[in-house]
Parts: sequence; structure tokens; C-alpha cells
Amino acid sequence: MPRDVLSGLTQWYSNHCDGEREHHHGITMQTTDNPGWWVKIDLTDTELAGRAFPPIREGVGPDGFPAQPRWLDCRVQETKWHGAGDESRLAEIIGHFLAWATG
Repeated sequence: MPRDVLSGLTQWYSNHCDGEREHHHGITMQTTDNPGWWVKIDLTDTELAGRAFPPIREGVGPDGFPAQPRWLDCRVQETKWHGAGDESRLAEIIGHFLAWATG
């Protein structure tokens, strides 16, 4: 993952730590068995809560599951930003979040 993307996510998280919020709302990254990545970012008590995010879907079927080897699915659901994609797209997933969050 390019250092600038990881640094950007680190900075966004750090900017939202206030001694309390980070105890209940954070960021998770996990692998999936598709194979791929799933990044979840809790937007509660941030300036992004309630902000529209146009979903990004590539190579994903109507059932929401990967339909092609190269796939990407980024969206906001309730109070969380979700970004998922194939095993080669972790930096891109984080980049989509940062472009929205800081744009």
C-alpha cells in the first residue's frame, strides 16, 4: 500500500480521536475469502455522518457478491463507510474513502 494512502488514513483517524470517540468508533480492515479486503470506517460523530457517498461498484453482481476476478464495492450503510475489493485493491479502497472524506 502506498505510504501516502496509509498516512492519509492515519491522519484522518488521528484527527477524529478525542479521548472518547476512539473507544467506540473506529476502523477495521480484514481479509475476505473471495479473496479480497473489507474496510469499515465508523462515521459516527464525524463531519461525514449523513454526507452522501455515491456508491462505487465494479465487477459485483446484483446479489452484492463479486462477479469477476477484479471487483470493488464502496458504499455508506447506516453510520459506516464500507469498502471491499479484490486482493489487489486495498490502496484503491482507502484512496476512495480519502478522496470523499477530504474532498
